Order: sequence, then C-alpha cells, then structure tokens
Amino acid sequence: MSTDDEPVTTLEDLRGDLAGRYKWAPSGGASVDPAAVDADLAAIESDGYVIWENLLGADECRQIKEIVAPWLVHPGRNAFEGRRTQRVYSLLSRTRVCDRLVDHPRVLAVLDRILMDNYLLSALQAINIQPGEAAQLAHHDDGFYPVPRPRAPLAAATIWAIDDFTADNGATVLYPGSHRWGRRRPEPDDPSLPVVMPAGSCVFFVGTLWHGGGANSSADARLAVTAQYCQPWLRPMEAFTLSISRDIARAVSDDIRRMIGYSIHPPFVGAVDGLHPLRLLDQ
Repeated sequence: MSTDDEPVTTLEDLRGDLAGRYKWAPSGGASVDPAAVDADLAAIESDGYVIWENLLGADECRQIKEIVAPWLVHPGRNAFEGRRTQRVYSLLSRTRVCDRLVDHPRVLAVLDRILMDNYLLSALQAINIQPGEAAQLAHHDDGFYPVPRPRAPLAAATIWAIDDFTADNGATVLYPGSHRWGRRRPEPDDPSLPVVMPAGSCVFFVGTLWHGGGANSSADARLAVTAQYCQPWLRPMEAFTLSISRDIARAVSDDIRRMIGYSIHPPFVGAVDGLHPLRLLDQ
C-alpha cells in the first residue's frame, strides 16, 4: 500500500518509516534475560547508574590497551578534557577492537528500554588519566542540550574500565540520585562515590547523572573507553557519518551501523535524498 492511500491530517499519522525499504529489527539486547534488565533498570531508576563487573576478559583489555596506546599522544586542550589526560576520539574510524563495547547486549538491552527506537551512538573515545591529574569538573553528559531539568534523560553513557578503577587513580566519581535533581550543581555536602571496579567492568549511567573523572594521585595511568548514546532526534557529539567511511560502515555490526546514522527515525529523520541511508551501502 502506498502512503497516498493513507489519510494524513496530523504529523501523528506519519508513524511509519517513509523510506520504507529496510525493515527495523530488534537490537542485540533482545538476547538478554528480561529479569536481568528489570534489575538493571531498578538500579538506574534509584541511583542513576548500574555497574556490571567483568564483562571483558583480561586478554580483551590487554588487546585494547595495545591497539589504543599509539594514539595516546596529546593531552587535553583545556581543564575539562584534562591537561594530564590523553583522549582518542572517533575510535570507530580507527579500529574494530572496541566494537564489542559499543554493541554489548547488556548495554543495548537497557538502552532499548530507556531511549527511543533507532537511538544513536553519540561518542566513542578512549580516556587515559595520567598521574597528577586533578578531578574533572562535575557535569552531566546531556547538559549541552538546552532542555531544562528535571526531565527524563536525553542520553546515556558507558565507561569501560580497561585498567582497574581505584579510589586514587582517577576512577569516575558519581553523585547517586543526582539524575533526579532540578536546576542545581553538586555541592560539597552531596554524597559522591568513586566507581571502584576491576578491569573489564562497565558502569552505565543516564545522561542526567552528575559525575566527573576523579583525581589521579597514584603512580599509574588509568585507561577507559566511553561509549555514549542519545535519542534519535538529537545531534550526536561525534559526526560519525563524516568520520567513518562507507567501507567501515559495511564492516561493523547491524546495531552499530544503525547507531552511527544508517537508520531512519520515523517518518523521515535521517533520510538521504528522501531515501533510507542504507541504500548508500548498496552502491
């Protein structure tokens, strides 16, 4: 049936994908036990975050460190990025070694519940906090979207520990419950905690949760990889459709391909010349 056969009197009548050629499919999160997802969501509702320990093995962490190490060259450009912190942006354009972090089923299962279908990958970065780094400015990751709080999160993030996270080596500091705050910043008396977890673990938190990188008073650097996600109607932090070639887009998983913009948020957000962007990969 063509769209001409359907009456359109309001935008609500345009619920379907007008590009139409590629059928939407559930994400890899559908493989996760719903009871486990329910428990994760209960923790997120209560505290704004959940920690999953040992999702990656020691060999996987070692491989990520070896591959990312040559790009860990330049310090941050300001105090927020960290004068003693090295960052690697657009990891998807450089290596496939972190793909498993982006589309891990445990992550996708939660995203499937808290964000709309066709949510996007907003950023994928390596962050290496070196000895002597000061604590990062507390912030919430969807704070650059000018929508007043309190509100539902517009984004979510994961931080994967490639090295052990300890209280003194720059472990991310969270403010539990701060995802429900209105228009205020953390104050000295607000409870906070460092995310202490072994290498291979992951902390997931919603974009309204206040947090920041901790100070590194240890003798060793602390490497992490962060993957961040946003609602499908928002502009992501990283323009993956510009930084990632079509050959790379063909090589990644279906879930990652969808999340970097080869998808449609109905009825036509993300279309290319009125057509589904996946047609570009058929050429």
